[in-house]
Amino acid sequence: MSSIETGGRFSRKTCPFPTPVDRAAVENIVKPFILDDAVYKRVCDVMLDNFNKGLGKETNAEARVKMFPTYVRSVPDGTEEGDFLALDLGGTNFRVLLISLKGQEVNMESKIFLIPQHIMLGTGIQLFDHIADCIYKFMKEQKIEKKTLPLGFTFSFPCKQLGLAKAKLTTWTKGFKCEGVEGNDIVQLLHEAIKRKGDMEVECLAVINDTVGALMSCAHSDRQCAIGLILGTGTNACYIEKLENVGLWDSDYNDPKEVIINTEWGAMGDDGGLDFLITEYDKHVDKHSINGGKQIYEKMISGMYMGEIVRLVLEKLRRNGLLFGGVGSEELSKRGRFYTKYVSEIESDVDESDFKSTKQVFEELELTNYTDEDCRIALYVCSLVSTRAAYLASAGIATLLNKMGRKDVSVAVDGSLYRFHPHFHDLMVEKIEKLVTPGIRFKLMLSHDGSGKGAALVAAVANRLRDEEAKKEKDCKPNED
Repeated sequence: MSSIETGGRFSRKTCPFPTPVDRAAVENIVKPFILDDAVYKRVCDVMLDNFNKGLGKETNAEARVKMFPTYVRSVPDGTEEGDFLALDLGGTNFRVLLISLKGQEVNMESKIFLIPQHIMLGTGIQLFDHIADCIYKFMKEQKIEKKTLPLGFTFSFPCKQLGLAKAKLTTWTKGFKCEGVEGNDIVQLLHEAIKRKGDMEVECLAVINDTVGALMSCAHSDRQCAIGLILGTGTNACYIEKLENVGLWDSDYNDPKEVIINTEWGAMGDDGGLDFLITEYDKHVDKHSINGGKQIYEKMISGMYMGEIVRLVLEKLRRNGLLFGGVGSEELSKRGRFYTKYVSEIESDVDESDFKSTKQVFEELELTNYTDEDCRIALYVCSLVSTRAAYLASAGIATLLNKMGRKDVSVAVDGSLYRFHPHFHDLMVEKIEKLVTPGIRFKLMLSHDGSGKGAALVAAVANRLRDEEAKKEKDCKPNED
């Protein structure tokens, strides 16, 4: 029986297609997405090779997966206490948060501020003055403007990290183009703006990205958490690595002798290393993206591209007379018009007697010439594309788990794709179990507000380690009495 007859993994209810459909022709169009475990094991091998190249001092320069040390050396141990600020900047809105820690208790207050277009396209001084002004307004509202507070900064733009509280912006993305920021230390720019503003005592102790935030947020309640994973518009992962394996490490070797590595794994395949599984649809998506030839692994997984891959497959089926009776719509023919949220909605149709969500998506796309058979095929296509994405992400996580060699690891996961897709979690657990070394136990857990809570926790841990170091130095000094 063909996998279409059983609906692929949707065999729980899916009936065979009625006779008009040429099943073999449909299968022929979608078969590049159906990969066996040998292919995913090969992905693991490619991934490990990429990780080792990125970590190696001699090989990092030509490595596509850069494996940046984040300078975050420790996860929370539960003793962190006090008030901390967090700043979350990653788009046209940004948040200022006040996080109060007391053991496992976490209280959060936050406010969202808008960054106007003229500031996004203005100067760096204008941008950071605006941010400092908003921090001050928030502190005044919270009646904490007289307090000296440590701050954690989630800055979701490409950066070269030079220290825990030192990161140079490599390039603006997401519509920002503030002059005088690229190539400069964003923490220094923030501190200068805070100084210009005056009337507040705020020190940025750490700048992080969202993967580190996800890991830290979960690690506060789960000490086994050692991997952070983002599955949203993009995909990336970070993990805890032994310092002895980090060829580019340029700081101290004090305890703890480990550091969180930001893999930037989306770039895997940029050197052709994944060409053995690239489909014509992936090539089309890459060709029409703003960063052609880059982020190849990410383009096969993340939410920014998944809907478009599905659209291309549906359009090919339609052109071949295998869907919608060969009649499409202007909406379906538009690049980017089949949103990734449609994939989640279509795959949520558990009752195939009415295909309610699928038909709603078709209506939004102004498709009128559809049957239940078309709904079934669309569901099948969505399931194949999202399953491949989940399995590819699983290969990455399995590679990290095998590399780390810990017996028990919790993986913190955040991002809209993981949160809202009805099967992503289960698919990942199923595939990681097949790819991971026997004896390694793992669990995937949803991370809550990594970019806010996680940033504050990094600042809290940095504050604790700094206090511990100062105490050590004091204890080591000879008594002058």
